[in-house]
Amino acid sequence: MSPQRWFFFLLSILAGMGMGLLYGWELNPVQYVDTAPNTLREDFRADYALMVAEIYQTEQNPQNAARRLALLGSQPPAEIASAALQFSRANGYDERDIQRLQTLTLALQIFSPAGGLP
Repeated sequence: MSPQRWFFFLLSILAGMGMGLLYGWELNPVQYVDTAPNTLREDFRADYALMVAEIYQTEQNPQNAARRLALLGSQPPAEIASAALQFSRANGYDERDIQRLQTLTLALQIFSPAGGLP
């Protein structure tokens, strides 16, 4: 192959990679919709647990709270709430939100489900 052919070959490879990156990152990026809660990042998992704690504050039903937190993974709901509590303390959440998560964590630690979680 002549040097000119190598140049155009490499130029076409680089142009193809550049156009692929432009298309994938700018023109048509991947958008996740309706994902399962267990695939959330840690900060969103903590926000989800906080929403469960706010609902628990109203309902006072630990079984429903445990069922909602079970969507975040295979860990026991009390551990999920405890991890969210630690994250909230480390990241400067509002004191009322931390108190809600503490209440939920305590309630789930003393809660024993009848028949297990679904």
